[in-house]
Amino acid sequence: MKIHVTLPDGSVREYDAGATAMDVARSISEGLARNVLSAKVNGAVCDANRPLPGNCTLNLLTWSDPEGKSTFWHSSAHLLAEALEALYPGVKFGIGPPIENGFYYDVDLGDRTLGEADFPAIEAKMKELAARKSAYLRREVPKAEAIAYFREKGDEYKLELIDGLNDGEITFYEQGGFTDLCRGPHIPDTSFIKAAKVMSVAGAYWRGDEKRKQLTRIYAITFPKQKELDEYLVLLEEAKKRDHRKLGRELDLFTFSERVGLGLPLWLPKGTALRERLINFMKEAQEKAGYVQVATPHIGSKALYETSGHWEKYGKDSFQPISTPQEGELFMLKPMNCPHHCEIFASRPRSYKDLPLRLAEFGTVYRYEQSGELHGLARVRGFTQDDAHLFCRADQVKEEFMKVIDLVLLVLRALGLEHFEAQVSLRDKEDRSKYIGSEENWEKAEQAIIDAAAASGLRTVVEYGEAAFYGPKLDFMVRDALGRRWQLGTIQVDYNLPERFQLEYVGSDNQRHRPVMIHRAPFGSLERFIALIIEHTAGRFPLWLTPEQAIVLPISDKFVDAAQAASTALAQLGIRTTVDERNEKIGRKIRDAELAKTPFMLIVGEKEAAEGAVAVREHGKGDIGTPSTQAFADLVKAREAEQLGRY
Repeated sequence: MKIHVTLPDGSVREYDAGATAMDVARSISEGLARNVLSAKVNGAVCDANRPLPGNCTLNLLTWSDPEGKSTFWHSSAHLLAEALEALYPGVKFGIGPPIENGFYYDVDLGDRTLGEADFPAIEAKMKELAARKSAYLRREVPKAEAIAYFREKGDEYKLELIDGLNDGEITFYEQGGFTDLCRGPHIPDTSFIKAAKVMSVAGAYWRGDEKRKQLTRIYAITFPKQKELDEYLVLLEEAKKRDHRKLGRELDLFTFSERVGLGLPLWLPKGTALRERLINFMKEAQEKAGYVQVATPHIGSKALYETSGHWEKYGKDSFQPISTPQEGELFMLKPMNCPHHCEIFASRPRSYKDLPLRLAEFGTVYRYEQSGELHGLARVRGFTQDDAHLFCRADQVKEEFMKVIDLVLLVLRALGLEHFEAQVSLRDKEDRSKYIGSEENWEKAEQAIIDAAAASGLRTVVEYGEAAFYGPKLDFMVRDALGRRWQLGTIQVDYNLPERFQLEYVGSDNQRHRPVMIHRAPFGSLERFIALIIEHTAGRFPLWLTPEQAIVLPISDKFVDAAQAASTALAQLGIRTTVDERNEKIGRKIRDAELAKTPFMLIVGEKEAAEGAVAVREHGKGDIGTPSTQAFADLVKAREAEQLGRY
């Protein structure tokens, strides 16, 4: 019997039944086969050595494919586990998934602890085991056998995982002397793994439950070549220099206080200035696009979130309700702005002539995050969304969605974030329990996003299971200057909240109709967006955005008045400056201004004071002349126009 295999280029090849993806690779070239890590068969990733199911589509996955990397790192997690079992007999294992860069494994070491001093031994053992070229062997296991195996091994974490599985869906993977409960897929054998590095250890509660035991989470990364690991470590060093938490302190942008509370940033004057410039940039763009600004409270009645569905979906993981002296009266910290905006829409009768209605708000919302998940501005408990909700007719959805895409692209380009991926986030293919609303509404919403993205000329990837509980979305996944991936702007089509809130408008037919709701936030959250901008620019912000465009440096106390006069003149011309009045030598002032990444240093001495000019030094470049204050202001404005005018 023959099977027909369709390759990505559309060509169809014939093979004997029972052929594997690796057989297909070998038939194309031995060089290709040596690089195949796994395969995508009919859209699902699986082992390259598994027999193909019959006629199928096939993508051969290598290190250059994200799914290939994921398979490589998942297999590496098993190799790490094997090394740990050899070094620490009796270790117990939780889960070990791949992540964006590398993988981790949650382990129970009993009374033992791990530190950096232990990392070299683990790495050496991983390399030793990898060199044995042990195959990753998949085996389907009856539930009773799986329970017996891990009961004998004394691994209660695997037993708990097995408890949630049905007989007939349990598989083991074995490599070398290690066996793990795993769905796979995996690379053909361990020899593909040539370089390994243990990155860090952290605590992690079993299954994310703070009431359960805290395990040791070991983060690591592997590569098929040592050279790639070396390059990655150099990149990490650069990332450390760009860490927004470090630069935020150095540039005096924001701080945190335990007395205020974990995950609640305090914006300092310079950080607030940067934040306000972003807000004003968006407000101006929104105003041109026909948005109206609204403002809503930081709390809302529990009943509001019961109506919206947020209480059902997020209540147990959120901040607890706030009670008042009135018995039975409960409020919630606002986790989303959309229910409030629904109530604004419902506040008076609406006509089709009112649509689209575009309500915008820089609304601060609050979501509980475990303390171990908090990370500077990138993961906080209180953050401000550049939120807007568009209420429109069904026939307006595509046009409005495309206009929002244009707005997101404006933001990304103005900040130099040219490398991004548009991700269509849809429901889980099987589990519908996470979502609200009818199948019909979901299908309409999903199709609307796909059509609008296509009409806008966006290249998209589809991810299942990443939709919001009330609707699908288009997420913009941005790559920063170091190639790291950030999720930022999002646009969502929602047929469900208008239904839950019974929103209506009177159509041209004089009948009542349900509006469609579009949720959008080009920045996502100001906090996370600013974290990205800090790291992307290494603190050297675009001239139009930076809180302080120039610092005026008098060469001695004698010229402080002249420096102040220059600063005042520049302020009147729209240039943001400060004056360094410290009793320090000019060399020290210049060094400090360079460290603060101030774009321009304006030095004022006798000659400059007499001529009403400033000697200009540009950050990282040195002297660029001695223009008048007016000429310098013109230079700055021209640079700003150049940065913004392209977009």
